[in-house]
Amino acid sequence: MHNQAAPDDAIWSRGMMAVIAAQFLSAFGDNALLFATLAVLKQLVYPEWSQPVLQMVFVGAYILFAPFVGQFADSFAKGRVMMLANGLKLLGAAAICAGLNPFLGYTLVGIGAAAYSPAKYGILGELTTGSQLVKANGLMEASTIAAILTGSVAGGVLADWHLLAALGVCVLVYGGAVVANLFIPKRPAARPGQNWWPGPMVRRFLAACRTLWLDGETRFSLLGTSLFWGAGVTLRFLLVLWVPAALGITDNATPTYLNAMVAIGIVAGAGAAAKLVTLANVRRCMPAGVLIGALVVVFALQTQLLPAYVLLVLIGVCGGFFVVPLNALLQERGKRSVGAGNAIAVQNLGENAAMLLMLGGYSLAVKTGAPAVGIGIGFGVLFAVAIALLWLKPGRRG
Repeated sequence: MHNQAAPDDAIWSRGMMAVIAAQFLSAFGDNALLFATLAVLKQLVYPEWSQPVLQMVFVGAYILFAPFVGQFADSFAKGRVMMLANGLKLLGAAAICAGLNPFLGYTLVGIGAAAYSPAKYGILGELTTGSQLVKANGLMEASTIAAILTGSVAGGVLADWHLLAALGVCVLVYGGAVVANLFIPKRPAARPGQNWWPGPMVRRFLAACRTLWLDGETRFSLLGTSLFWGAGVTLRFLLVLWVPAALGITDNATPTYLNAMVAIGIVAGAGAAAKLVTLANVRRCMPAGVLIGALVVVFALQTQLLPAYVLLVLIGVCGGFFVVPLNALLQERGKRSVGAGNAIAVQNLGENAAMLLMLGGYSLAVKTGAPAVGIGIGFGVLFAVAIALLWLKPGRRG
């Protein structure tokens, strides 16, 4: 069989490289656009508590479309689904660039991102074998993190220089992602010919949710990744508030540099996870999750830039080591039970519900006037306790 590639060929095939390139450009656009749009809110004098609301409308799109995007990814060639999703992101960025309401434009980007996610992760299982799946996930995470690293910094630096130029770059990058998607091989749809009536689709999605949440292994993965990404997105907004409060720096670029430090760490952590963790010993990643919370507490107390940079790199290392094996576990078991696209859609619902709750709590804390340092300490303690409880809870099967 010519399509049974050797493991290295599967990882470094043209199709996989096209997926990684498309993912890099798409994630670069997402991160640059977030910081450019935050600068738009600042320029238009929106209140500080409205900054996390920007991310909440993005997350809301994920939750609203969760019952449909998994089936959408499994019903068509995933490379084409990715291309359509990146086209929606391009439209949203162009809308913000044209001066339309930033919350409206960013919602459109959120709808594109919701459709994109099940397809980008689902295609990994189609291009690689099970034994290569953790490595493929590591490559995907490394590409995503490199994009967060460069995209966040580009968004902040360009916004300080020229806001319209920053938004224009986002539009161009999304255009590049659409082109990259054309080079992904057109695989047959995983589960074609399904019913598209909303009622049955919602019922099927709820059945997939039930299947995954009742299985001890996948529940463990869903809880872990939901806590991680909820915390990650909250930390990003906390940095925007923390930098002027703790360091006295008020530009757009410094929070993006600090975000970049987390990204560098995640690349290293993802690489370590690919070498040290397999699906058989996935619990090895849990101490790293507890460490994230402890390090956030230490970070919140800093008043100098250099130790802040070092601590954020360490937070990133722990994050990469923690989340990559949990993603691979969910894809492997989800593909066998409800389909990879549906599994990722269920995961997205959990992650985005966690983001919405954590961002809502954060926005409320800011609105009530809680200090950035205090928010950081409380956030770190709660995260460490939550991961410790998940780790120590006996019996995750059944």
